[in-house]
Formats: sequence, C-alpha cells, structure tokens
Amino acid sequence: MSDNQENTDTEDTTASGSATLPLRPPCDRLSCHKSSVCSRSYFVVVMVFFHVYIFNVIGLLFYVHYSSGQDDNTRSHDAPSGDQQRPEAQRPPSKAEFLRDVSLTRIEGIRVGHVQKVSLVPDKVHEMRTLSLKPLLFEIPGFLSEDECRVVMQLAQLKGLMESQLMVQDGQEELAKELNLSPDDIFNLLDINQDGQLQLHEILTHSRVRDGIWLTPENLREIYAGLKADKDGNGLLSLEEFRLLSNDAFQRFLLQRGVKRSQLVRNSRHTWLYQGKGAHQVLQDIKARVTRLTRLPSSLVDLSEPLQVVRYEKGGHYHAHHDSGPVYPETACTHTRLAANTSTPFETSCR
Repeated sequence: MSDNQENTDTEDTTASGSATLPLRPPCDRLSCHKSSVCSRSYFVVVMVFFHVYIFNVIGLLFYVHYSSGQDDNTRSHDAPSGDQQRPEAQRPPSKAEFLRDVSLTRIEGIRVGHVQKVSLVPDKVHEMRTLSLKPLLFEIPGFLSEDECRVVMQLAQLKGLMESQLMVQDGQEELAKELNLSPDDIFNLLDINQDGQLQLHEILTHSRVRDGIWLTPENLREIYAGLKADKDGNGLLSLEEFRLLSNDAFQRFLLQRGVKRSQLVRNSRHTWLYQGKGAHQVLQDIKARVTRLTRLPSSLVDLSEPLQVVRYEKGGHYHAHHDSGPVYPETACTHTRLAANTSTPFETSCR
C-alpha cells in the first residue's frame, strides 16, 4: 500500500512538470568548495594587510631619512658664514636648546680585550681596546702624538704650574666663626651613622675632604694623645669630649707639628689650558678629537672643563678618592636633586 502510494506521488510530480525535487543545503552540496574559498579569502585579506604594513614602514623610513636631510641642509643654508656670523650665534645654548638637541651616547665595550676601529683624524685609523667593562675603560694607543704631547707640556710650562694642593693654612678659626656652627652642630654633621660617637674613619674623611690631609688612624691617635681629647682611650670621641676641643684644634696641632707632602691627599703641580676659539691649534684639535670619539654634541663639549695638565715629580701622588657623589648627608648632587626636594640645604657637583 505504501509502495503504490509512493509510486503514484512520483508519477504525479513528474507528469505535472512544475514541481521540483527538494534542494539540499548548499553546505552539503559544496562543502569542499566553500572551505577552499574561505581559506583563499582569508589568505588574501592577510596578505593585503601585510603588504600595507610593509609599505607603511618603508614610507616612514623614507620620510625620516629625507626629513633629517632637509633639516641638515636648512641649518647649513641658514647658518651665517665667516664674517657674517651674528653675535647672538656665539651665546651658550639655553637649557631648552639642550633638552632638544643634546643626546648622550654610549660606546659599548663588548668584552675585555675587544678592539674597535675608530677614525679620529684624517687618513688614520686608531685602535680602541676594551680594558674593563665595569667600570667601562678603553685604551687608545697613539691618541696623542709625540709632537702634540710636547706642545701641551710647553704650553703648560708657559702658563705656569701651581701646587695642586697647599699645605695647611692658618685662619681656620675665622672660617669656623663664619660658619656659625655650634660644637653640637659640627658633631652631628661629622657623626655620619648617628650613633653618638665619632669613629676614626669619620674624622679621617672630614680631614681629607676639608683639609686635604691624608691622615692614618695612627696619626689620628697621635693627635688625640697630643690634644688629650680621648679621655677614656677607646679611640672614639663622645659629644662631651668633642665639646672640650676648639673648632680649629686639629688644624692648630697640624700646624705646630708640621705636615709632610706625603701626607697630602694630592701632591702634584697642575694648570688648566683653554681649548676654545683663539687657543693653540693643537688644543683645538684635541678637543675636536674628543668630540668625535665620544659622539657628543660640540655645544656640550664646549661647556666642559678646560684641559688639565698635571705634573707628578718624584714622590708625587694622588691618594684614592672619589668625587662622584656627596660626602656629607646634608649635601645633594646638583644634577639629581628634585625641584621639590628642599631637605638638603647644600648642593655639590657630582661627576
């Protein structure tokens, strides 16, 4: 019965011609084709975005390259030449100009013993060898020629060498009065660890910084005995013992006993040689060589210290020292002090 009915329905549908067979879903009929088309479309979209990204990067690089070239050309055309240079062009750069133009570079040491080729003078290549990575230290043999060294020494002698450090001077009492500090204030400043007692190293540090005297702990014990300062003989000064001493007691004792040159922090003679415009050509060449080596802006190098020439004679020395940070807690480095920080009354130049 059901078979006959099914045959009849089939014949009626065929005979009429207007009816159609039920269609299967597109995904059933073209599943493989749809997957292929979707994958291909996705690939095309990704490739389009990738090429657009590459073109943008290339375009940005060209823009930066040509923009920097145009800026350099503009500066060179706008800059007055020779006698037409304006007086205001000689003024030191302002702080805002430094923030805009100055960039600090770093020469990498790579590894100890690494040799780099550097071009510092025309038609010559120097070798720069890494001696240490921490601290970073390089050696450049032949950085100065024999003739240049001879000229520098002659210029230093012509200007005159002065003692790098003078012996203990009188007048410390007047200086102490000008400071207007009580014994308690001085004791508190010298007592770095704030334990209520002055250790030997705290006194030695103060003497080396203020007076330039390189005393040893044995020397200091001798001074204690001469001044009868350390009553209990423990090598420490309490506030009560310190109050019994005058502000210039140490200086007066050293003046009476005498100070040897070997006890000075620095025993040498030195002078400073100006390297700016109008200076000897050798000095200007050295400054240009330093500028080329460090890759620092010339405006920054121009503000650096003059060239110091030091002569160490027999027995000359410079004891271990540091001037990279403040020695006393009441001072702060100028270049690291915040504008809102007013807790430190004094500033010092930290190299």
